[in-house]
Amino acid sequence: MGVHGKWIDFVSEAPGHRALDAGWIHGSPSAKHNTDPDIQVHAYDEHTFILRQNKAIDYEAPFLFLIFGNARAVLIDTGATESAEFFPLRRVVDELVGRWLAGHPRDDHELLVLHTHAHHDHVAGDAQFGDRPGTTVVGADLDSVRSYFGFDEEPDRVARLDLGGRVLECLATPGHHEAAVTYYDPHTGFLLTGDTVYPGRLYVEDWAAFGRTIDRLIAFADTRPVTHVLGCHVEMTDQAGVDYPIRTTYQPDEPPLEMTVGDLHDIRAAIDEIGTRPGRHPFPRFIICREDG
Repeated sequence: MGVHGKWIDFVSEAPGHRALDAGWIHGSPSAKHNTDPDIQVHAYDEHTFILRQNKAIDYEAPFLFLIFGNARAVLIDTGATESAEFFPLRRVVDELVGRWLAGHPRDDHELLVLHTHAHHDHVAGDAQFGDRPGTTVVGADLDSVRSYFGFDEEPDRVARLDLGGRVLECLATPGHHEAAVTYYDPHTGFLLTGDTVYPGRLYVEDWAAFGRTIDRLIAFADTRPVTHVLGCHVEMTDQAGVDYPIRTTYQPDEPPLEMTVGDLHDIRAAIDEIGTRPGRHPFPRFIICREDG
């Protein structure tokens, strides 16, 4: 890879804890009054972008993450809508990549598309990148994830994904979904937890695996500087223990997306409190929905 611009140092300084400071789009009272962009882009820093899909396009309104390294960028998740006409993810990503490369010229700079898990609202836009030059789309199914990260041979390994001087750490974190992956970025201190941990309804398909995953995330975070725990949705209101109904397209009183390591401990305590009881269990900052048993 040729680098015309300055090689970016992603490792010399530990991540500083600073506010995410994002005013997220959260839908409109009616479709005709919706003036939000199809995709909101928030630049956390010049190398790290958080995208949110407009709730008018899909009520799930998932968050996606675009992270740049010196050799390649990674897009984590592709949203809830296949059509580029209604959800122009490829165009938005291409524009962000183009602007980044204008400031940091490279002869070759690849794009890698990965996922937090395989549910439709996280993989629907994959096809938009199928014919994109210099792009690799890794399947979100269990076999593809295990093979790509080496989890088939070592399920508990911490896989290292080198973007060119910016190395993400990747963990298999089943419970919500068998192929769920959590990503840690040492540059920002982000712990990207997908649908395993977020301010909303934590749907658990495998209770034992979910408990092991939360324990593992707590142990992992104890040895890394975690600034923000970032999932892929906001479903709670700003009232403790109260969520918006499913399929809500207007959420004017959302709490922040970002959570903390303390919330991981609260989820662990909630798991112990729930015990063997299936069903829906509300807590102040999340709701656990145990689907097995």
